[in-house]
Amino acid sequence: MSGLLRICTAGSVDDGKSTLIGRLLYDSRAVYEDQVTSVEKASRNRTAGPIDFSLFTDGLKAEREQGITIDVAYRYFATSARTFILADTPGHEQYTRNMATGASTADVAVLLVDARHGVRVQSRRHARIARLLGIRHFVVAVNKMDLVDFDRGVFETISDDFTELLHGTTIHPIPLSALHGDNVITRSERTPWFDERCLLQFLETVDVDRAPADKPFRFPVQLVIRPNDGFRGYAGQIVSGTVRPGDVVTAWPSGRSAHVTRLVTWDGDLDVAHAPMSMTLTLDADVDISRGDVLAAGPAHIGRRFAAEVVWMDERPLDPSRVYLLKFGARTVTAEVDRGLFLNQIAAVTVTTAQPVVFDRYADNRSTGSFILIDPATNFTAGAGMIADPLGEAPVHVEYPSAAERLARLARAAPSDGDAVEAVRRALEEILI
Repeated sequence: MSGLLRICTAGSVDDGKSTLIGRLLYDSRAVYEDQVTSVEKASRNRTAGPIDFSLFTDGLKAEREQGITIDVAYRYFATSARTFILADTPGHEQYTRNMATGASTADVAVLLVDARHGVRVQSRRHARIARLLGIRHFVVAVNKMDLVDFDRGVFETISDDFTELLHGTTIHPIPLSALHGDNVITRSERTPWFDERCLLQFLETVDVDRAPADKPFRFPVQLVIRPNDGFRGYAGQIVSGTVRPGDVVTAWPSGRSAHVTRLVTWDGDLDVAHAPMSMTLTLDADVDISRGDVLAAGPAHIGRRFAAEVVWMDERPLDPSRVYLLKFGARTVTAEVDRGLFLNQIAAVTVTTAQPVVFDRYADNRSTGSFILIDPATNFTAGAGMIADPLGEAPVHVEYPSAAERLARLARAAPSDGDAVEAVRRALEEILI
């Protein structure tokens, strides 16, 4: 079990995501006294009771005025069992792109649902985004159970809906009231029929298998270091796998191989290195390697076409006739997408890049299986993509001219009428033979 757990909230607007995180922080004593005093003062003009727990995360003025989350708020806390990074993401459809940002690094997604309304469209969208982003552990937090008298049937109906929606993942449903603290830190007496782990107990004990060291070695080069003519190193971060001096690595997209000679760090050379360590590698051969190339061990996909799932984040729709910048790690290339998308739309697309790129399926490796699309006119991050499968080069369709077209071309190309008649005659003979 890892000592650090990254969590994000997800769900529709007003389902209580910020209130739940605020309650979790407050009850676990992860907020300072001056923060509590500030929130208590700010709560006097609101209707959330003596203390509005959502204010522990909703810090922007616009968020407090409107009572919604706009930007991703990160909070850090620890218990005796684990350290946590919480990302409170917005539920409003307009800020779906912010939700995708917060979920991109999470290990567990807490999907909140208002027990009175059930699973709504935005709840389904956030669940799909979280799953696309590689999250495999979900807490289905059925919130505001106090407003439906802790009806077990309501809870089980919502749980069943998510079980079908998130088939193939680990799901832990919890009936709770973020406002009153039921099943947040400890099990509530108002749900005697619920005998599973409460929210904090689940987060402290869930086993998240990242296993980056067990995956094939991948090392995107960020910088070529050459302080003098006797040293040439390649600096970057190991995103997966393990490497030792003597290992054979291949530089992509060139396909040249060499042996690793040194693993250089500020504190000295290492005998072994693994993800997510940053360092400088040296090789025993002069291989042409530059920023954006990938040093890899084991099979890797290299090509110009792949299938991907894209979340579109730009108010300007994706135009298939336009060329976008595709940023893949430290490498940026131009690319085209085969279909149009609108703001907050999620769809399967085919991406074609101008130059070959090295990649893995997102399901196999988050770091080398994800990319962003940038609008070159505005430099705005327009979309985020997850690679599903490599594709071969698009077939080239060659259209052969008809017999009439060939005769017409021959006649037009002849220098005189007599030559044209002769050229057409010969061509007719070839066709008729």
